[in-house]
Amino acid sequence: MTAPSGAALTQLDYFVEGMDCPTCVRKIEGAMERTPGAANASTNLTKQSLTLTLDETQTSRAALEKTLRSLGHEPRLMNGDGSEGVLTPRPWYATQQGRLVLTSGTLLTLAFLFGLIEPALATWGYVAATLLGTWPLAKKAWAAGRAGDPFSINTLVSLAALGALLIGEGAEAAVVVFFFAIGELLEGIAVGRARSGIQALAALAPKTALVLKKGKVFEVPADTLKVGQFVQVQPGGRVPADGTILEGQSSLDDSPVTGESVPVFKTVGDAVYAGSINTDGVLKVRVDTDASDNTIARIIHLVEQAESNKAPVARFIDRFSRVYTPIVVLIAGLTAVLPPLVVGASWTEWLYKGISLLLIGCPCALVLSVPAAITSAVSAGARRGLLIKGGAALEAIGSVKTIAFDKTGTLTQGRPQVTDIVPFGVNVGEVLRQAAAVEQGSSHPLAKAILGHAQGLELPAGEDARALPGQAVLATVNGRTLAVGSPRYAQEQGALTPEVKAQAQLLEGQGKTVVALIDGARVLGLLALRDEPRADAREAVAALKALGIRPLMLTGDNARTGQAIGKSLGLDVQAELLPADKLRVIEELKAQGSVAMVGDGINDAPAMAASDVGIAMGGGTDVALETADAALLRAEVGGVVELVQLSRATLTNIKQNVIFAVGLKAVFLVTTLLGITGLWPAILSDTGATALVTANALRLLHFRGKRMGEVASPPGRLRPAVRR
Repeated sequence: MTAPSGAALTQLDYFVEGMDCPTCVRKIEGAMERTPGAANASTNLTKQSLTLTLDETQTSRAALEKTLRSLGHEPRLMNGDGSEGVLTPRPWYATQQGRLVLTSGTLLTLAFLFGLIEPALATWGYVAATLLGTWPLAKKAWAAGRAGDPFSINTLVSLAALGALLIGEGAEAAVVVFFFAIGELLEGIAVGRARSGIQALAALAPKTALVLKKGKVFEVPADTLKVGQFVQVQPGGRVPADGTILEGQSSLDDSPVTGESVPVFKTVGDAVYAGSINTDGVLKVRVDTDASDNTIARIIHLVEQAESNKAPVARFIDRFSRVYTPIVVLIAGLTAVLPPLVVGASWTEWLYKGISLLLIGCPCALVLSVPAAITSAVSAGARRGLLIKGGAALEAIGSVKTIAFDKTGTLTQGRPQVTDIVPFGVNVGEVLRQAAAVEQGSSHPLAKAILGHAQGLELPAGEDARALPGQAVLATVNGRTLAVGSPRYAQEQGALTPEVKAQAQLLEGQGKTVVALIDGARVLGLLALRDEPRADAREAVAALKALGIRPLMLTGDNARTGQAIGKSLGLDVQAELLPADKLRVIEELKAQGSVAMVGDGINDAPAMAASDVGIAMGGGTDVALETADAALLRAEVGGVVELVQLSRATLTNIKQNVIFAVGLKAVFLVTTLLGITGLWPAILSDTGATALVTANALRLLHFRGKRMGEVASPPGRLRPAVRR
């Protein structure tokens, strides 16, 4: 529901106790849709949170909280005064569900013990245990019915328990309620495990920071740091914010954030992550992002929001469950009444079987099978520096047929070095000075390499600088319009003489990237640069091939350089591509099967957006990260392999979960109709399936991927957890 324009709205953020299954989520969302003045309601199963804006002139906060309590969920406000509250997790026995399990279990035990003394006492004990356990379920069922979900799991269990009492099966009714309570408790514990992983991420960032101001050091809360401030990081301390090193050098342990297993040496100009551990030297760091937007905050946001972008299989199961449950109720009703009415069978026997079918039809395990696996997989990926924006992206990654890579900064290190300068009519120093003057202000890796090579030279000023993406950079230097561009651009300008062309081809044949310094229709010189492939690139390409995926390089570089790099890595190459050309190639590849695009720059963003899955490489630009469906915090090509492995492992896990959920129910359906099993095995089919599904999904939290050389083994297998 949308609140009226101009209304005074209150932003509310609740922790909702007991909201630990997709059925609970749908029930709460339905209630919020029917609440006057409630707008923009958003639930999160992993956080067990409800966020909304409320017009209290239509519905008071107290009335809203009363509605949530009527659904069987205790709301706890997390931001009552606009600040974010911190909730201490409760142990399972202190939760509402935990208390219900303990109480009903105690009554069930007492009833059994009383039965050893006096059978009549046992009967009343079982009745009391059943009624006690059914009462909160019946309240939830009634509230869910009012919210538009009359066939909720609580309705089925309530009907089954009360029906069992009516036909004199008090002991089995009490066991049914007790087992169901345990099943719901297990769901809550499973969600809590996933949530504890998020809380562990949040705990990575230090609580305080050492701020440098006017030559003095002040300790301040880390969440108050502002962009542009300077902080000191002592040896053994954690970096308090994303930033850039201004002074000092040290090895930093990035493993808590990126999953990088060994410390990384960093010095002036290198980026650092909040939460990384400084192992030796003292560092002065400039803060580049607010606490709410640092790497850890982004990771947490992605993990928490992963369920909002559901996988197609999850959306199918949600739709299926909405139809499935009413059908189960109809079949159970027909089973209970048709045989006695049509053939004169025993009412008690067939009522008993009908009630059992209600319990067998509970869809909890089936509905939980997908979100439990997705949440566990996204959490596991985040701990390894693999950020995935939801279940849809996670499912898609494992099914791609082709993965297209940008070259510079993706397959290569992104740190090219100037190797050759060939002048034509001017001296070498002049070519370097003029080219560096044109490139001033550019953030392109080639520009940085040229400027770095010209360090220490006095550069003339470059004015009116502009870029032609994929072609050249132009600027006015000492009154002349100069360009630093590709040989192809030089040819288009009529500046590429046979002598210059031959020299450029010679350098390109050595796997070097060549740019020309152009003055009108004349080339003043050539600069050759080489960017070495990443150390793991060749192995990663081989691993993708072993997984049945075609790797492909798409580069704007010249064909000779592209082919030289591609041949060394063992993959196909399409070169001399402008951003629009990359987009066209991606569209052509999609006609042959699903495609992923891996890149790190602004030029890659259109192709990443057009692909089925866009993957941003570590250290990539914000544009690439925002466009991408997944991001690799570690600058390693092997991360792409791990993404595919994680996706396939997750899909395998989901299939196993569905088999567990449906298989157990199918077995008990047959045995119930044959009269072999009864009520408590029926509820065990749901509780047992829920336990199996939960335990199986949590295995994904220990995903470690396969090291290079192991990739030929069947996809989906999980490596055992390894402690670093």
